Amino acid sequence: MTEDLWPTEIRLSADRRSLNVAFEDGARYALPAEYLRVSSPSAEVQGHSPLERKVIGGKRSVAILAVEPVGNYAVKLGFDDMHDTGIYGWGYLHTLGREYESRWQTYLSELAERGLDRDTARQAPVKGGGSGGGCGSGSCGCH
Repeated sequence: MTEDLWPTEIRLSADRRSLNVAFEDGARYALPAEYLRVSSPSAEVQGHSPLERKVIGGKRSVAILAVEPVGNYAVKLGFDDMHDTGIYGWGYLHTLGREYESRWQTYLSELAERGLDRDTARQAPVKGGGSGGGCGSGSCGCH
C-alpha cells in the first residue's frame, strides 16, 4: 500500500521545475511542477467532492518556491503563482509518480474539452459582459 511508503529523498531541482522523490520501495520520480500544481490535493483544486474538482490551465511555466515538511507524513508545496494550500502526503506523491502517464493524458484531454491550454490562464470576464465564473470570481480554480 502506498500509505505505508516512506520517501528516502525529496529534492527540488535547481530550476524549480520538478520535485525529485525517491521511496523506500526503490521507486524514483521526477514530478513536474506543472503536474504537481494542477494535481494539488487542496480543496481549492479538488473541491469537496469529485464533481467539484477544477481543471486548471495556464500553468506550464509554474515553479515551486518552497517545499515544507508537514509532520512526518507530507510536504506542503508553495508555487510561484501563490498557491500554497496543498499538502502532499507520501502515498499521494507515490501515486502521482506511479500514475503520471495516465493522469497527465487525462489532464490534457480535460483541458481540450474545456477549451483551455497549458499556457493561457483563464481571463476574467469583461465587466458587464459574460456570465461570470472567470478568474477572480473564485470559481476558476486558478488560485
